[in-house]
Amino acid sequence: MPGRIVHFELVAADADRASGFWNGLFGWNVGGSVMEGFDYRMFDLGDGQGGAIYPAQEGQTAGTPIVYFDTEDIDSSIAKVRELGGTADDKQPVPTHGWFAACKDTEGNAFSLWQGDESAA
Repeated sequence: MPGRIVHFELVAADADRASGFWNGLFGWNVGGSVMEGFDYRMFDLGDGQGGAIYPAQEGQTAGTPIVYFDTEDIDSSIAKVRELGGTADDKQPVPTHGWFAACKDTEGNAFSLWQGDESAA
């Protein structure tokens, strides 16, 4: 279903502390880093939903979640965001998983679009 939340990222000042918090609160079983050279800890909530915890990067504020909304056609969705007055970066691949695009709505709220695609490279 387009617009369904499929993934979210929790940006942390301390990824160990944040992982412990969410593991303790909901038993999410936040794993170790899944990306070489970047501390990106994923968890699966079932039903095609999941998330990740990672340390805030330069210029990024901890405590600001990023929500990913599913789309069937990321190119059309990027165009629609722009048409409606928001901003959207060009799509970027997550190899063998899909495409994402960082966006902002007309009020400056950050979100991302996601299209699953095993052929993304």
